[in-house]
Amino acid sequence: MIRKPLLTGVRAVAIVEACKAALVLLAGFGLLALIHQDVQALAEKFVRHSHLNPAGKYPRIFLDASERVTDANLWFLAALAALYSVVRAIEAYGLWNERRWAEWFALASSAIYLPVEIYELMHKFGPVKFSILVTNIAVVLYMAYALRHSADQDRELAEPPPLPPAKL
Repeated sequence: MIRKPLLTGVRAVAIVEACKAALVLLAGFGLLALIHQDVQALAEKFVRHSHLNPAGKYPRIFLDASERVTDANLWFLAALAALYSVVRAIEAYGLWNERRWAEWFALASSAIYLPVEIYELMHKFGPVKFSILVTNIAVVLYMAYALRHSADQDRELAEPPPLPPAKL
């Protein structure tokens, strides 16, 4: 059982994880909506509508990638999105319901991205990359703090109550 101040923070992390699950699930459904569609034509329309230069570096990468999209790719990516969403939703459920395994999972699943995020930030700095790194560091530190304090509390609860003084 987590103490109230810690529980509020852990539940905030649970809400973030649930939001990530929902967002990725919606993206997966969006991928499924592209099945049997001309993805390249949709990509070209998107680039034109966004007033991007189709010869520019990033629009060109986007358009070239859209040429190679198949229905099998879309099904595979949608399945990965569904799997990711299920894992994040289970984590959110566990955090909300004060499960120790979920606290450890949140700590590990946030920490695993840190080396990649640091590398990406060193390679090319950007405010979004920096914000994501800071957020993940905060989650890792907070979950470590919550685990430490819930472990201390478990030890306190496991100790037998002191015996009353002996009467002489």
